[in-house]
Amino acid sequence: MIVCKFGGTSVQDAEAMTRVAEIIGARRKKQPVVVASAMGKTTNQLLEAAQAAAKGKRQEALDLLTKVKEKHLREAQKLGIAVTEDWVSETLHTYFKEMRDLIKGVAALGELTPRITDAMASYGERLSTAILTQVLENNGIPAQLMDARDCIITDDNFMRAAPLFNLTDPAIVEHLRPVMKAGKVPVFQGFIGRTRSGVTTTIGRGGSDYSAAIIGAALEVDDIEIWTDVDGIMTTDPRMVKEARRIKAISFDEAAELAYFGAKVLHPATIIPAVRKQIPVHVLNSYKPDHDGTLITDEAPPCENPVKAIAYKSGITVVNVASTRMLMAYGFLKKIFEIFDHYQVPVDVVSTSEVSVSLTVDETSELWDIVTELKKIGEVKVDGSKSIVCCVGDNLRNIPGVPHIVFSALQDVKVQMISQGASAINITFVIDQDQLPEAVRGLHDAFFAKVDPLIFE
Repeated sequence: MIVCKFGGTSVQDAEAMTRVAEIIGARRKKQPVVVASAMGKTTNQLLEAAQAAAKGKRQEALDLLTKVKEKHLREAQKLGIAVTEDWVSETLHTYFKEMRDLIKGVAALGELTPRITDAMASYGERLSTAILTQVLENNGIPAQLMDARDCIITDDNFMRAAPLFNLTDPAIVEHLRPVMKAGKVPVFQGFIGRTRSGVTTTIGRGGSDYSAAIIGAALEVDDIEIWTDVDGIMTTDPRMVKEARRIKAISFDEAAELAYFGAKVLHPATIIPAVRKQIPVHVLNSYKPDHDGTLITDEAPPCENPVKAIAYKSGITVVNVASTRMLMAYGFLKKIFEIFDHYQVPVDVVSTSEVSVSLTVDETSELWDIVTELKKIGEVKVDGSKSIVCCVGDNLRNIPGVPHIVFSALQDVKVQMISQGASAINITFVIDQDQLPEAVRGLHDAFFAKVDPLIFE
């Protein structure tokens, strides 16, 4: 049994969905469970419409929604679907009527709440999976459309809901096992769930990967396949460095570190359920289904290169807190992190001394409230337009000479913060955002001038 997750670009139009059907057809003997994202850019368009309605632009919002509807009907009809009053046509029209009602309600209220945001965002996956289910059927693959909200049970932290695994795992088994026993391919929405009281939630942007891993772990599948539009996990972003190489195999820990620090192939939380059950994950290209992609496993194979990949995050803000009153006093860090915890803002990189703390955040919506609280502790300075760069490799901390290579490659780059030691597999540093291309290219040249052919291609 396997889980096959298809991202937005892999189901973005009729041609892409036909490729998905071919991929699933080739995997029938492995008993695939399909998890699909919304058609490319659909979620952004739906949220844009909701935001326009909240600003009082009701007609603009309805026009945006009409464009989304026209695209879905057009692509469905190219596939021979929704050309008559079939179940797909009825489903799509029902969903768009519900969305129009939501838009009108938001416009009347003049407010877009997190709960309504999740309700609106959920339709992208619901639309794409309705079409995809019929595509599979039309290609001779018995399929059944599932409702993820019956299986992924979450808390009520709308827009970033957390699955309640004690309820989710048995619900997945209960709903999916009979379908698979009947020889059908379940088609499941990624990204969405519901609260215990039945209210629709989402598990964060990019959460379809996470949904796939949750389902895979609950069913204890043999493999989780993440189908996207790239050849696998790369040594760095190929848009930044055209010489970037494909990584053939990487460990769970390395992949999770890369995902957290900006590599966009995987959602940062994806790895967790797979690690828990030691299920291998393959990252594959739906446009090149015969390529091997990247294999993610519990332990990385030996590699001659100390660094496997370089990831980065832009749009980072550095917050510096200093207080001579805290010299030799305990509780300084605790007070600072209690403030960030109160506002539910995660911190990426931390550097400390006895009287000062520097830390980075990429969520700034609550920043000025946080700064107001921090000023009660000490002097606060905020620096924006920064980037985090992260070099990841197995057992990096114990390989001599790596820091020397890093600083030689960055000799013309101003490094503001650096962290090594908190993790055995990364060196992380903060730089000015405008120096990011120079830094990434320099590091890639330094670490990948020669590559281990067993690990890189």
